[in-house]
Amino acid sequence: MLAEATEPRTGVPRRQAVAVGALTVVVAAVYSIYSLLRFWAFRTTTYDLVIFDQAVRSYSRLHLPVAIVKGVHNGFGAHFTVLGDHFSPILALLAPLYWIHDGPQTLLVAQSVLLALAIVPLWAFTRRRLGSGPAYCVSAVYALAWPVAETLAFDFHEMAFAPVLSMLMLERHEAGRRWQSAAAAGALLLVKEDMGLLVAGFGFYLLIRRGERRRAVLLVVAGVFWTWLASRVLIPAFGGSADYYWAYDALGRDLPHAAAGALTHPWTIGKLLVTPHVKVTTMLWLVAPLLLLPLLSPITLSVLPLLAERMLSSRFGHWWEPRFHYNVALIALLVAAGVDGAARLGRLLPRLRRRLERRERPGLGQRLRLGRPLPRAERVWPVAALAATLLVVPHFSFAKFAEPDFYRRDARARAAAAILPAVPDGALIEAPNGIGPQLSGRTRVLLWDDRPRWAPWVLADVAAQDFPFPSVQAQRDRVSLLRREGYSVVRQQDGYVLLNRPRSVPDLRPAR
Repeated sequence: MLAEATEPRTGVPRRQAVAVGALTVVVAAVYSIYSLLRFWAFRTTTYDLVIFDQAVRSYSRLHLPVAIVKGVHNGFGAHFTVLGDHFSPILALLAPLYWIHDGPQTLLVAQSVLLALAIVPLWAFTRRRLGSGPAYCVSAVYALAWPVAETLAFDFHEMAFAPVLSMLMLERHEAGRRWQSAAAAGALLLVKEDMGLLVAGFGFYLLIRRGERRRAVLLVVAGVFWTWLASRVLIPAFGGSADYYWAYDALGRDLPHAAAGALTHPWTIGKLLVTPHVKVTTMLWLVAPLLLLPLLSPITLSVLPLLAERMLSSRFGHWWEPRFHYNVALIALLVAAGVDGAARLGRLLPRLRRRLERRERPGLGQRLRLGRPLPRAERVWPVAALAATLLVVPHFSFAKFAEPDFYRRDARARAAAAILPAVPDGALIEAPNGIGPQLSGRTRVLLWDDRPRWAPWVLADVAAQDFPFPSVQAQRDRVSLLRREGYSVVRQQDGYVLLNRPRSVPDLRPAR
């Protein structure tokens, strides 16, 4: 019998390589359809899709990543670069895509592909531990995982790079390709300033492995140092504030005081981890669909510093919730930890069975000896985890696929689509949060917010409350103010009002 053809470099049978490649392509396509449907139906938002669209467009024109919408709304000024918000230079890799298609849809498709690409190293890691059959099941577990769904449901974020890079960091190390693993870790540092915590966590995992101490210490030191350097030096150098995202006032007003507070009042740590209770809920959602097996694996150590960064905070409640994109940096490694946990359990149970049989006592040991062999945990867990993941899907954003309304524009979206052609290309326009992405590819978008910016064009919503206005009445009052100041109504459509003042001088100065 002829041996099955294999890929020369990986040793993976060609048929399996094609299968996992096809699976990745299909998943990327499904993710893209989901994201583009949201965009088409006006379900994406200026915060944050337009921010990244403007930044990557700026990169594509060989400039620093300026996002006028972020700078003006948050008081940094019109020339603010997003490197002063989060240090994410890896976004520059997406710039060439804008030479093909210049618009936010490009980011949505790119994110879909990046998230799907994590399947490849996860499959390779699982195949090595459990075999090729379970590897396909585990790949489906990741593909349907709720942190991925919630990331796709909240526009685009730099965290899309995290699953594939973190998984490459682990898989390449396990494959003995240490320099490739180090390269993935280095690239991970460029995703966001706090990815140093994920790299340090990977170092903690290696610390417990024999012969890995020197490499482990290097990763821990490098990760922690990078997070400090990016947060305290690089972000301020690009016009941001080192304390803009400080969220640990319950421990202290800055890092030294927080560290002292944690040492002198350690019970505060425990209280913060469970208060409010949604923190516990989120942590349970992370491991419960994986049947808690990540808790058996030291790989879970990799995600603990990054998880603690969020769960120990006392501000920014969205950090703790299952929604948004914050959990996607953890999920690939947690699934891999589940694989490792299943492999460990598969080795433990036979030893336990043999120990019971040696005791030759009636009861469980005898029943195990006389009955059929128990199915191996490493074969049962992938199927059980996939079943659990499928049960979780209806509770999160992928449930939208089953809703007929997901494939239609509602009346408000149709009204917005009808009024947008009246906005000229290249205009500077203040637009509601839910409309900005539709204009971002051909205009310069500002967020229509609680302070008049006096842009020549303003698209107002007087029918539904819009971020960040406190009420619909406040939005109507803004339109009245603009009309008193000389703006004329160009078009009205079902609660949307398009206004123009041709010689308006916009106020884009930084807040004082």
